[in-house]
Amino acid sequence: MSGNKGVAYLEPGTVEVRTTDYPTFEIKDGPGVASENIGRRCRHGVILKVLATNICGSDQHMVRGRTTAPAGLVLGHEITGEVVERGPDVEFIDIGDVVSVPFNIACGRCRNCKERKTGICLNVNPARPGAAYGYVDMGGWVGGQAEYVMVPYADFNLLKFPDPDEAREKLLDLTMLSDIFPTGFHGAVTAGTTVGSTVYVAGAGPVGLAAAAAAQLLGAAVVIVGDLNTERLAQARSFGCETVDVSQGSIEEQIAQILGEPEVDAAVDAVGFEARAHGPDAGEAPATVLNSLMSITHAGGALGIPGLYVTDDPGGVDEDARTGTLKVRLGLGWAKSHRFTTGQCPVMKYHRGLMKAILHGRVHIAKAVGATVIGLDDAPRGYTEFDRGASRKYVLNPHGALDTVQPV
Repeated sequence: MSGNKGVAYLEPGTVEVRTTDYPTFEIKDGPGVASENIGRRCRHGVILKVLATNICGSDQHMVRGRTTAPAGLVLGHEITGEVVERGPDVEFIDIGDVVSVPFNIACGRCRNCKERKTGICLNVNPARPGAAYGYVDMGGWVGGQAEYVMVPYADFNLLKFPDPDEAREKLLDLTMLSDIFPTGFHGAVTAGTTVGSTVYVAGAGPVGLAAAAAAQLLGAAVVIVGDLNTERLAQARSFGCETVDVSQGSIEEQIAQILGEPEVDAAVDAVGFEARAHGPDAGEAPATVLNSLMSITHAGGALGIPGLYVTDDPGGVDEDARTGTLKVRLGLGWAKSHRFTTGQCPVMKYHRGLMKAILHGRVHIAKAVGATVIGLDDAPRGYTEFDRGASRKYVLNPHGALDTVQPV
């Protein structure tokens, strides 16, 4: 087969749907590809027909010009698809299987993978631990906002859905398993959420909403979501969350109005390095969320930090911010004996259990995050609307598999 289409980053503020090469089982030179990976053979890989692929807030950081992403990089790390080809070394994944692809690429062979730290695999990115599809500094693996994509180490990486027909019926929910649902769940778990917890989630974007839904699934008594986007706060309230508008005064006072005290048991940072200071018309201040969460989390509590922080930010507000050096009140966190968990979510640690929760109707993640289906050719519009603050999780539909699918 020949021909493929994919969503490529061109320059800050601009993406374009381009004709690209049909994937093969060998990594070829291209935008962002690590030189050491060129020519790498992936006999252990499969080629997927992409059934659903999502626009992520992490993609937006690149599209805004807030990373060193190169022009021409094909985007997309949230992928669900059908296997149409398999490499000669693949044993357990078959053609026709419908699968979820963890956004972090893992070999299954290195020390970290064997310790379930699949977000920091040692063998897939020559530059640093960890890799992802279609993402800057993540090894140059071609992204999945496309019609077809190659997935390496298929037997290890892929989550095969038990019933392909059922998977297609629930595809709009299951597509969230590639990233934001496990990432939000990871944030809630590492924040210490348990039965009866009070939880504060900073950020009402898709990851924040997924974290809020995850906290509910884990048995939290109260989940509070903070943001300054009124549409996104309304989306959080639609599935039972309390909300705080951070542009309207003290977070502590607003939390106290809800809980009767100004602190929570667990806190999740679903914002990351493009955070803004609190208050009306506040400017960017990248350490704001981390510092505020230390203020509102009780002594002995924990912060789950799935929000993205980077080492290179060309658009940072000052020289420190441009190198990911933030003015974090570590002394406050130390004094309160806080625990911090950062980094990529190890998706494989959670995705099978979350799949079962979806298939058995225990969670309705597509509704929670405002899943909205658009065509692949409409991706530029999706990026623009999402960047303007639309309370939607845009899901691209390259082959029409989502034409009749509704959230469960």
